[in-house]
Amino acid sequence: MKLLMITSITEFEKDICALFKNSQIEVYSTYDIRGHKLQKRENIQNNWFSAHRDNFDSKMYFTFTSEELVETMLNEVKKYNAQNTSNNPVKAIVLDIEKSV
Repeated sequence: MKLLMITSITEFEKDICALFKNSQIEVYSTYDIRGHKLQKRENIQNNWFSAHRDNFDSKMYFTFTSEELVETMLNEVKKYNAQNTSNNPVKAIVLDIEKSV
């Protein structure tokens, strides 16, 4: 069994849910999160401060599922990111589950 975790900006929620459906992952959970991105400015005159902070309303999705379905979902995420021109790609990680109850 694997733990699959995905994060994306909230605007992609419908798309991510479709990716789960396409991957035949029928059970997953979501959690609202706030993403932060620090960006250094080349020209300090562009900003009073030395760095600019962007905040994003985001979602985290997670599911416990088989390795086969995880691989299918990772391929779906890769395809999605390849077609998406946003500066906020969907991120996915996989963790092994050693024990569960």
